[in-house]
Amino acid sequence: MSVLKTSLRNFLAHKGRMALSAVAVLLSVAFVSGTLVFTDTMNTTFDKLFAVTASDVTVSPKNADLADETPAAARPEALPASLVEKVREAEGVQDAQGSVTSLGVTVVDAKNKNLGPTGGAPTIAVNWGPYELRSVELTTGHEPRGPTDVVLDRGTADKHGLKIGDELRTIAATGDFTAKISGIVDFKVTNPGATVVYFDTATAQRELLGKEGLFTQVMVDAVPGVTDEALKTNIAAALGDGYSLMTAAETADAGREDVAGFLDIMKYAMLGFAGLAFLVGIFLIVNTFSMLVAQRTREIGLMRAIGSSRKQVNRSVLVEAVLLGVVGSVAGVAAGVGLAVGLMELMSSMGMELSTRDLTVKWTTPVVGLALGVVVTVLAAYIPARRAGKVSPMAALRDAGTPADGKAGRVRGAIGLALTAAGAAALVTAARAAEAGPGSLWLGLGVVLTLLGFVVIGPLLAGGIVRALGAVVLRVFGPVGRMAERNALRNPRRTGATGAALMIGLALVASLSVVGSSMVASATDELDRSVGADFIVQSGTGQPIVPQAQAALEKAPALDHVTEYKWVDATVTDPRGKTTKADLAATEPTYVKDLRRETTAGTLTEAYGPGAMSVGSDYAAEHGVKVGDVLTVAFKGGEKAKLKVAAITADTGNVDNGAMYINITTLAEYVPADRVPQSLLLLASAKDGQETQAYQALKDALAPYPQYKVSNQADYKEELKNQVGQLLNIVYGLLALAIVVAILGVVNTLALSVVERTREIGLMRAIGLSRRQLRRMIRLESVVIALFGALLGLGLGMGWGTAAQKLLALEGLGVLEIPWPTILTVFVGSAFVGLFAALVPAFRAGRMNVLNAIASE
Repeated sequence: MSVLKTSLRNFLAHKGRMALSAVAVLLSVAFVSGTLVFTDTMNTTFDKLFAVTASDVTVSPKNADLADETPAAARPEALPASLVEKVREAEGVQDAQGSVTSLGVTVVDAKNKNLGPTGGAPTIAVNWGPYELRSVELTTGHEPRGPTDVVLDRGTADKHGLKIGDELRTIAATGDFTAKISGIVDFKVTNPGATVVYFDTATAQRELLGKEGLFTQVMVDAVPGVTDEALKTNIAAALGDGYSLMTAAETADAGREDVAGFLDIMKYAMLGFAGLAFLVGIFLIVNTFSMLVAQRTREIGLMRAIGSSRKQVNRSVLVEAVLLGVVGSVAGVAAGVGLAVGLMELMSSMGMELSTRDLTVKWTTPVVGLALGVVVTVLAAYIPARRAGKVSPMAALRDAGTPADGKAGRVRGAIGLALTAAGAAALVTAARAAEAGPGSLWLGLGVVLTLLGFVVIGPLLAGGIVRALGAVVLRVFGPVGRMAERNALRNPRRTGATGAALMIGLALVASLSVVGSSMVASATDELDRSVGADFIVQSGTGQPIVPQAQAALEKAPALDHVTEYKWVDATVTDPRGKTTKADLAATEPTYVKDLRRETTAGTLTEAYGPGAMSVGSDYAAEHGVKVGDVLTVAFKGGEKAKLKVAAITADTGNVDNGAMYINITTLAEYVPADRVPQSLLLLASAKDGQETQAYQALKDALAPYPQYKVSNQADYKEELKNQVGQLLNIVYGLLALAIVVAILGVVNTLALSVVERTREIGLMRAIGLSRRQLRRMIRLESVVIALFGALLGLGLGMGWGTAAQKLLALEGLGVLEIPWPTILTVFVGSAFVGLFAALVPAFRAGRMNVLNAIASE
């Protein structure tokens, strides 16, 4: 009990010094807890949606891809309306209703503005029926009663300022049609961002499926007492083969699987950044407790002298760490809930509407947060606690903060050098790897070892680097600058640990900047070398190009040619009988002009001949295929074809690696017209000297279709640069968390250092050092520590990024580009970080009473 009382008294006595360490724990735990709350809430939202919208059994066409949000075919797979009555006759069926659903539409208002979500959610067109009333409620107007009526969801109506009577145009693969808003519905459960329009059944069938008398699904409910599995068995017996049947649970599982990829990416990315924040926080906590132990050396020596054992002293420090972990973790769990709400608001602004009514905080979330926070804090405090336990009773007679053992420093240096050398060797091995798989393992090992090496060797590097920085940055400030340099050099271990915290975040920033810049440079180089087309037409959301938009584009003047590009699912069987799933690129022969593909055998032009195709060099090598071999290609929704390999393309660039090419006319021979996919993109070239006119003509032709964008090569490069930049900005924003924790570490180090040097500061003030000079000295000390961490981090990060680029060169990332403006900006910014971190410690030092400071012990 006495140990607990002592620990609690010390904790409360140093609560100001503990506060910043507690903030580091808070931020780390908040990210973990926020991630768990956010993903649990997302799961709850979708579970509620699936539970409401799924029927007991859903009957779909055999070839329907239920997870395909933008079907490539001209219209969705459909069932005859007569099937509904056949299903109703099956044993155990209480009711069956036909449903029409199309996710490949675009809806625009009278100003030709796309009403679709800006995020990943689709625009959904459905027929109005009894099943829709399970998930929505008609609160304004009336249901659709004919071809001129459309009902819209409330979220979309409010977002775009639409009301009853406003006209909407729906762009489907079967054509465009207009209708006026007759009603607006509210969702009974959260709508995760989709734009939903409802038509009467006849209009939905005619306009979305091409003719009446068709449905995309049959929704079936069981009589009470009949299980979903039993109902599925009965329907299967009544219908026979040729249909896909799914129970409500299976439909929900398929829906969860559809969103699982997105959720997993967010979850693991955020947990990764939480781990990074924990790692940086460890340095802060180690520094805090190390300095507190050093400052309390005399106090601990007195405790030992009056009978306290090593274990009691050790336990006293660890109990303080537990208290710190508990306080920081409790606050972190609460902050995590707020972070989750903030993420939900962010997702809503991007188009995925999430309601706080579904906020889900499972009991495991606070338990995980508390456990992580306390365990990490105690582990970080363990080494300072052991150091405290080794303080002898004679320390009560000596000054605090005795210097570190020189032998321990030499051992530490040897270990750091060995780790760094091993890590550098691993990075070189990764850069020279012949295969990406083994190379990535070497890269990961190299990153970990070099990071550990720099952390361990940091105190040794501090002496030389701080002196070099002092000569450049501090000497211009005269005696004050020299004192700041000596203060930073006084305890290299502390300076090294403080700089290392900043080093980690900046190393990741530098490495990602190198990889991002190299991606843009490589893609730009590949475009210049490979792409011969003047213009690229595609949708930003991956929607295929509807036939009417394509027809308008092909009529545009000043064009030399337009090339269609379609993807088609197929299974390919090689001469040895091995079958592989593949996506075939069906294009027109002009594609050889639009994309300059190298071949290792044969001629790509011949692959567009009758009964011919091409394969990639990787496929050819794996399957032992050569020019002249015949492959069996089974097209999805079509027939089997025997196609001769006329060319083998080199899989060495960034564009279309692994593609198997066939002529569009070949595709038409084996796939029915209504099953032929729409063009995924269009490539166009202008007549000589008419590029400007063709560019404007293409834009004018596609003006009625705002879902598509025309890009010339300059536009495309700029879009690629912006996409990579946006991704990096998101990552940088998350990395800012680690940098914030590192800044707190600098603040804490300076604050404790000021307390440690209280008498020294008083003596300097007594012999003439002004408050202004004192504050400048502390600010300069902070700046040099920040620049020390920045130099280590940027140098380490550029090494990581260079090794990663050399490895990614195997995947086509062939150009290394160091973003020097970004690197220099971050380095200069680190000086401002140091200035900011020193504001409070410098202000407090300047307010010290001189006589009290001299009298302190």
